[in-house]
Amino acid sequence: MSDLLRGQFASDTVSRHFDDAALLAAMARFEAALAAAQADAGLVPRSAAERIELTAVAAFGAAAAVDPAHPPAVARRVADPDDDPFAPRALAEAARRAGTLAIPFVAALTDAVARDDADAARWVHRGATSQDVVDSALVLQAGVAGAELQAQLARVGDRLAVLAEAHRDTMMIGRTLLQPAVPIPFGWKLACWLSPLPRARTALSHALGDLRALQLGGAAGTRAAMRGDGDAVAAALAARLGLADPGISWHGSRDRVARLGAELALATGAMARIGRDLALLMQGEVAEVFEPTGAGRGGSSAMPHKRNPVASLLAQQAGLRAPGLAATLLAQQAGEHERGLGTWQADWWTLGALFECAGSATEAIGEALEGLRVQPGTMQANLERTRGFVFAEAVTVALADALGKPLAHATMERVCRAALERGESLRGALARACDADPVLAAALDAERLEALFDARAHRGDADAMIDRTLAAWRAA
Repeated sequence: MSDLLRGQFASDTVSRHFDDAALLAAMARFEAALAAAQADAGLVPRSAAERIELTAVAAFGAAAAVDPAHPPAVARRVADPDDDPFAPRALAEAARRAGTLAIPFVAALTDAVARDDADAARWVHRGATSQDVVDSALVLQAGVAGAELQAQLARVGDRLAVLAEAHRDTMMIGRTLLQPAVPIPFGWKLACWLSPLPRARTALSHALGDLRALQLGGAAGTRAAMRGDGDAVAAALAARLGLADPGISWHGSRDRVARLGAELALATGAMARIGRDLALLMQGEVAEVFEPTGAGRGGSSAMPHKRNPVASLLAQQAGLRAPGLAATLLAQQAGEHERGLGTWQADWWTLGALFECAGSATEAIGEALEGLRVQPGTMQANLERTRGFVFAEAVTVALADALGKPLAHATMERVCRAALERGESLRGALARACDADPVLAAALDAERLEALFDARAHRGDADAMIDRTLAAWRAA
């Protein structure tokens, strides 16, 4: 993707964990930790393992260290662009010919180690295969990106909780099929936006946990080249990388990746839903809420008066991309034999793109909610503009007590039709109908009508639902 487009449609907070530098550092960390784990098992000289780690850190910084929190003391090497074995463009070109990035990467790492210690270079990548490197790197990248995304989701949820509490009594039009329906509290609508987030964060946490599994299988998955020491190496390597030892190679079983992809798509969808509602509420004909404004935000190249819903735009475009990406991961399940052709190879890029979608959408909605401008006066004015038809359900229910449901419904249909034809308010039409029908007048006296046309009287269970949603969020 163009860097310009990626900059617009990606959240750097999350997507930076899938850029070239992060990918190469994760691959280098795997190789350094593999050598260290094999040294623990007595398969590799300790000095060689240390040299491999020093070379990795010199090339990629602390992120490539076996323990990134305590990298070895080594000056990071500033590579000559004309003599950089890890130049991304050269690696990418070689990877296209080789069919995997791991082959040119391991060759470059081996050459870099050999510049300082030719004997240590013999031990790079011992007993592993290309997919071990790239899959384990993907797991490491997903872990740090997932932590960033969880923090973003937490900020969105916390802001929604504050807004839902603050707007319990702010009444607005509830809309179904894009038409006015009945009055609802805006706080309840915000709670509805919040309600998927505890589930999203919990499910995302489980999916991230499932994926935090080491992949080390060697040529076909049995680690035959490690001559009986594979289990010990895998246990030591998993511990050094902070991953679980899954007990069996999972390179042919892609359910972990697909599950995480599905959860990322669902989280993106939750943000896109908020974005769509915000965009509709921002329409000039509605004008009930507005995204924050600022220099260069939401303008138009032709119309200086425009204030476009840019956060909503970003969330919705991510929401449109994510389902197809998740479907790609689901389609990778039927790989051939021990290592499929052209199936799992799509996982690395696709999962990163899903993190990009989820991070972009969540960051955009977070920004919108932080500066959200709510217009209670406009909400009330829009309620009044419906000429009382949003109270038709409440009047019908009240009439049913006296007339029975079938007759009450038929009566209100007739009254609403007459009001619409005359261009009058529902309340005015009811007053005329009551003047003509004593039974109707007895069922709808003036005091009863006054109460039925008070939006605050039609909250239903909204407060209890808000309370339960806030409690679920706090518990999560």
